[in-house]
Amino acid sequence: MAIFNISSRVFLLLSCVAIVVTSHSLPPKFFNVARYGAIGDGTTDNSQAFLKAWKDACAYNGRSRVWIPNGRFLVGSVSFEGSCNGSMAFLIKGALVAPTDRSFTDTWIAFRYVTGLTVKGGGTLDGQGQSAWPYNDCKRNPQCKPLPVTLRFDFVRNSRVQNIESINSKSSHFNIFACENMIISHVKLSAPSDSPNTDGIHIGSSSNIKISNSVIGTGDDCVSMVSGSQFIEVNDVACGPGHGISIGSLGRGHEREYVKGITVRNCSFIGSENGVRIKTWSPSSYSVASGLVFEDINMKNSKNPVVIDQYYCPSPHCYLQGHSSSAVQIQDVTFKNIYGVSSTEVALKLQCSEAMPCKNVKLIDIDLAYDGPGRRATSLCSHVIGSSYGKLVPAGCV
Repeated sequence: MAIFNISSRVFLLLSCVAIVVTSHSLPPKFFNVARYGAIGDGTTDNSQAFLKAWKDACAYNGRSRVWIPNGRFLVGSVSFEGSCNGSMAFLIKGALVAPTDRSFTDTWIAFRYVTGLTVKGGGTLDGQGQSAWPYNDCKRNPQCKPLPVTLRFDFVRNSRVQNIESINSKSSHFNIFACENMIISHVKLSAPSDSPNTDGIHIGSSSNIKISNSVIGTGDDCVSMVSGSQFIEVNDVACGPGHGISIGSLGRGHEREYVKGITVRNCSFIGSENGVRIKTWSPSSYSVASGLVFEDINMKNSKNPVVIDQYYCPSPHCYLQGHSSSAVQIQDVTFKNIYGVSSTEVALKLQCSEAMPCKNVKLIDIDLAYDGPGRRATSLCSHVIGSSYGKLVPAGCV
């Protein structure tokens, strides 16, 4: 009897191993949205067909591939949710087209609670933002409704987004919240320079996010990292038009979600409103931003190449309240090998909080020229504690 029990256990163990190996070695299974009734004519609402394809793919006990073939597939607001039984890939070969009616939610396409997700395929996401931008009145209307984000990732882990294009988003192109271990590469995100709040990639409460080899030109930040952004790498990104690559705004809330370990390297800024920027609300709640590195940055007629702004408050009520200091501690910041041309005279502007001065700010090999008549680039700094090394043009700041 003992021999039989041991043999049975060994058999069951080997069977389980065989099942696991087999499920990973089998070729992926494709779930073509066209087989679920999707029609790529640009006018048929394919939301239900896409959701049915995702549901079956998510339930499959293996590698699943949701396939969007060539064509223009109109899709309403949809949420693709896990958890799923195997790895998931969302392969966009054609184009996904957003609706233009005014029944807006804050999301067009969302992926939530998925582990092991890949979104790629060489296709296009067309947000048709022209239909929505006139309704973006949030600066003057406190009751404004948020416009749809093109791609929203919530609680997504160990995932990749690559080789896709997003055009004319109604709001942000990509919004990343509470995600871990995500790689974004070879994406192209574009919207006109005057389109409101069309951030390229907006990150919050997420860690270990890598963005590389991408081109982003929008009406707002190319990449923005807010509270809870930790260990983010931005590498080989061309930004412009847009408001630059920003950390913040910080300090308006979520004061316990610190920002740390941010690296922006080998990036270029072409005609952008800002280059590399850290901004905090004033007034603001206590928070900390530390371990921030901006290195090997090329400025091509950027308006404000290097900025720390701890008096950020674009709303009219800020001026009614009067001037106040930010309570966000910015520390351990390095600006290294930043070079090129500024379209304004003040190429380096570090305006830190009087109540909470910036600490350990390093300026290393800065070489910025002013593209204007008869003057040189200048710097403007206040409440900054730090050091400088190597070539410094403009000089006399830290």
